[in-house]
Parts: sequence; structure tokens; C-alpha cells
Amino acid sequence: MQTLNVGAGRTDEEYKAAEEQRLADLRNDVQTYAMYFFVAAGLAALGTGLLLIKLNLIVNIGFFDLLIIYGRDLHQGNFFYLRAAAALWVGLLIGLGFAARKGQRWAFWIGVVLYCADMVPAMLMSLLWGILAVGLHGFFVMQWFKGQKALGELKQSTAAKAATASR
Repeated sequence: MQTLNVGAGRTDEEYKAAEEQRLADLRNDVQTYAMYFFVAAGLAALGTGLLLIKLNLIVNIGFFDLLIIYGRDLHQGNFFYLRAAAALWVGLLIGLGFAARKGQRWAFWIGVVLYCADMVPAMLMSLLWGILAVGLHGFFVMQWFKGQKALGELKQSTAAKAATASR
């Protein structure tokens, strides 16, 4: 059986330049995927009514729907509770966005787990708009999963490069 020589015909300089370009592309991808935390935070602020406009037809946070329905007595007396919960949710997403931009892989994983857990109540609480809610949640989960994958590949390549340089 013949083994294919993928790098055949390239000089060492060309190979190093291609590897540096690949690492730069991975860094750029990680920053792009981390940006989706900020997009999700903005949409969550719109969907929860944290801003003056409440747009909950397209943007739907399942935990807040549960809180509105089952915690009605709690937040009817004091409207601050729902706003505080919304601010906490948005703050968490912004914090995860900053951690992801710094190269923390756990931030992407928390985003994936958080939105997967929120996808079920979002789908159940809005049966008519459940497809949009699941679609939007699935989009963010997919982007954050790709972000953690790119970050893992970047760290693995950087570690391999450092090991090669120390020889």
C-alpha cells in the first residue's frame, strides 16, 4: 500500500508559512465564534424585556418562560425580580464571551450546555414558535461547539509547535 505524501513539493519555508496561516485562521475563527456570545446576550436582552423593547416572538429564552408562568406570584408583586434574572442571564453570556475571546475552552462548553438545557423549555413553552426557538438555540450551540473545537485544535497545534521547537 502506498502512502500519500501530502506536503510533497513544498519547501520548509512554504510549509511553515502555510502552518502559520492555518494558526492565524484558527485564531480568527475562535474570535468569530466567541462573538456569538455577545450576539446571544443582545438577543436575550431583547427577548426578556431587559431593554425597552420586548421581542419575544423570534427570541425566546425557555427559562424565562418557565419563570413567568410558574413564578407568577413571585414576580407579580415586584417587577424587579424578572429584570434581575434577565440581567444575570445577559451578564453571564457577556462574561462567557469575554472568557471565550481570551481562549478559555470551558466558556464554549458552558455556552453549549446552557443553551442545550434551555432549548427544551423554549421548545415546550412556545409550541407555535418552538421551531424558531430551537433553530436559534441550535445555531448558537453549533457555533460554540465549532469554537471550542477550533480552540482545541489551536492549542494542540501550538503545543506541538512548542514541542518541536524545544528539540
